[in-house]
Amino acid sequence: MSAKADTVLNTLRSLYPDAACSLMYRNPLELLIATILSAQCTDIQVNKVTPALFAKYRSAEDFASAPIKEFESAIRTTGFFHNKAKNIQGACQMIMQHFGGSVPDSMDALVLLPGVGRKTANVVLSNAFGINAGFVVDTHVFRISRRLALAKGSTPEKVEQELCRTFRQSDWGDLSHLLIQFGRSICTARNPKCGECPLKSCAGRLKSRGH
Repeated sequence: MSAKADTVLNTLRSLYPDAACSLMYRNPLELLIATILSAQCTDIQVNKVTPALFAKYRSAEDFASAPIKEFESAIRTTGFFHNKAKNIQGACQMIMQHFGGSVPDSMDALVLLPGVGRKTANVVLSNAFGINAGFVVDTHVFRISRRLALAKGSTPEKVEQELCRTFRQSDWGDLSHLLIQFGRSICTARNPKCGECPLKSCAGRLKSRGH
């Protein structure tokens, strides 16, 4: 790992020693559903919805068989609730039919589920199963990786590939949480706090708004 990558990792670890997944969940199924709900929605809002949701629906079978209008109403405040309800029910139906009612623990299997792409699969694998199969690249990670010149890719998939080459696999899960926390508190999308950024010197020659 390069000196710059090491500096980024160690600096963020000192800043956010308790960084972790901000979605509330108790098992892989709950994390899968919460992550699908988090698309175009804040984790804070998702966490307001899921306690009642998970109290009512406890298994993949419960979600798969829930009346669609009732389920849509339960997740309405997360936005795009028609598509999210369809994807969650479709994913749970597939989990019941092909995976014995349990969320699969491989990238190849997870991305077969409706509403699940690499980002969601990486979230579930890393946090629910402790498997770093890839790097979670959300909007914060994508923005910060480019601002700090850790990656140049124009798509989340390309940025993920670059980050996986730059950092040790054992650090992928932790670093995604660290970058997300950094993106929420300092390296924000609008009006980033560059004056107090401890990683400003790492930005290199990348021409990007912010750093």
